[in-house]
Amino acid sequence: MWIAAYRGAFLRQTSLQDPDSFQTTIEVFERGLLAAGRDADCVGYRPKVSDDPLKFADNFVWRSYGEVDTRRKNLGSAIQGLFNSGDALAADGLEPVALWSMNIPEWRIIDLAVSLYGKVLVPLYENFGPDSIEYILGHADVSLLFLQPGGLATVLSIAHKLPALKTIVTIGPLHAEAKNILGLWSKQNNIKVFEMSELEEIGAKNPLPPPTVTADTVATICYTSGTTGNPKGAVITQGALAISTYGCLAGYDIPPTEIVTLLSYMPLAHIYERCAELLVLADGGRIGYYTGSPLRIVEDLGVLKPNFFPSVPRLLNRIYQTIMAAANAPGLKGALLRRAIQVKLERLEATGVDTHPLWDRLVFKKVRQLLGGEIKLIASGSAPLNPKVFNFLRIAFSCIVIEGFGATETCATCLRLAPGDPTGAGRVGFPPACCEAKLVDVPSMGYSVEDKPYPRGELLIRGDSTFTRYHKNPESTREAKDEEGWVHTGDIAAIDECGRFQIIDRIKNIMKLANGEYVAPERIENVLSAAPIVAQIFVHGHSLESYLLAVVIPDPVNLARFASSILGKEISGTDIPVLDEAVKDERVVKAILNTLTEECAKNGLKGYEYVKRIHVSNELFSVENGTLTPTFKIKRKNAAAKYQKELDALYALGEPQPANGAKL
Repeated sequence: MWIAAYRGAFLRQTSLQDPDSFQTTIEVFERGLLAAGRDADCVGYRPKVSDDPLKFADNFVWRSYGEVDTRRKNLGSAIQGLFNSGDALAADGLEPVALWSMNIPEWRIIDLAVSLYGKVLVPLYENFGPDSIEYILGHADVSLLFLQPGGLATVLSIAHKLPALKTIVTIGPLHAEAKNILGLWSKQNNIKVFEMSELEEIGAKNPLPPPTVTADTVATICYTSGTTGNPKGAVITQGALAISTYGCLAGYDIPPTEIVTLLSYMPLAHIYERCAELLVLADGGRIGYYTGSPLRIVEDLGVLKPNFFPSVPRLLNRIYQTIMAAANAPGLKGALLRRAIQVKLERLEATGVDTHPLWDRLVFKKVRQLLGGEIKLIASGSAPLNPKVFNFLRIAFSCIVIEGFGATETCATCLRLAPGDPTGAGRVGFPPACCEAKLVDVPSMGYSVEDKPYPRGELLIRGDSTFTRYHKNPESTREAKDEEGWVHTGDIAAIDECGRFQIIDRIKNIMKLANGEYVAPERIENVLSAAPIVAQIFVHGHSLESYLLAVVIPDPVNLARFASSILGKEISGTDIPVLDEAVKDERVVKAILNTLTEECAKNGLKGYEYVKRIHVSNELFSVENGTLTPTFKIKRKNAAAKYQKELDALYALGEPQPANGAKL
């Protein structure tokens, strides 16, 4: 069973046939260039002023739109020259160019150059290891690779496994000794090595006209990080990226008197950050690149003072937890913050107003400095945001907060909440102007479009903003995109009385417990991650068991407060040995479990969705230990394997019973 397609009623529907729409990302940049002017700031960074101690300047150094325009043409000419000479090769009718780098201005310049000359960017996550790098470079038959010097050792160690690789370009200069060694290595291995500045000089001296680039030209192969198996390469056209940008400009609610400014810190290999930057460029805005460490993001925000903050629940939850920890502290400051939060939340619920003349001046002015003090729009994506956190952000920063839903296969664009929606918490809104959505029945999970009061089913998306195929993977392509062009997201949504979509479940990561109940661990993790004690959480179930377990990684500062109260002694959040002992104490573990139980109850989870036993550890899930993807999603199989012994021991204890002997 299915229902008719939904479109955003308050938006004029658009497609690549619309004469006003962008056709390519080249047009996206050139629109911003025209709007801002050649002298306007485009991309910037904070220069390093000291290595010991590590310190960065208290200002951003900017490259103008005119400079970026010149550099993209010079670099693009040189890249075209490499393909003309055979130092870079086409494969499967495409001309792939891989880029392995952290977020820096050069990333954007390389992308613009590759786009201008009709090549195909293959972005690699900065934290990819050798196996992932080898797989993607080999799978995409990459012959030309841009990377930062720090990645050279990895690539040199696997180069013999990459027969297609012909040219390596380092972003940034090499030391003289390293250049000499690389010169010998390149001759022995028949692989050329350039510095990016050398290529730009070559292109400036030998300008080549760019080829014709159309909406149908492939722009990128974007490899999904995936939680199981090898990543899949989503093939995305210029038109898909361009129309996604064009469609998102509607409802992009930054005051027209302000220059849009964004801090680039989310991985640029992920479609979300990439599309957010295209949105800023289309508006003639500025992109400041962070200094490379999550620990310095608040410092970077304070220097840049952005007004647009695209983010993810993982970070937004941490902001919420940090402020709530301060509110729960004893004394006058804690009491004032608690009162300010209470008054503003009540005002928001009653009137929809997110400002307050007293509490904003007295309390929240300081809170806003966490994001630089000038934020006008916070956007959340990549995972569901807890409604409690959503509303808290609105009153804490007195700005528009929107939540959206997207995927690599839809150019990060599926659904988006309308700015200022007074009851939007927990919803992801409507389809933007460039696509449409519908639901289909999922009988195996009991979801139907005829459900009351709200239709429910798998979310499907269609529009010019969707991917064309998975590279060299026709079977997965057929599973993900049907003959009518609908992309099957694998997510379960409901449509409320206002026509807004709400993500309520997930098909792929669903499990059936021994009692016959289906549970979605990711949804439960999202609920529990709002608890201030939780830094990370992995919810685990087994088909032979009737209840859920969890591995909890506590926030060290909140753990210290928690344990100090329970154990009756002062514990510091930096005293790792004492914190490691605290998480082994049954009283601390029980208190953390009680907190999670309260969170389950507050969010209306069913009894079988409650976590009944937990293992607490201070070792973070990470990319390095194989338990996180590069986009910081839990690799469920790997996480379960890492804690197999502890999880088996918890199940061996049996299901705990409430005091009255009745199961929850």
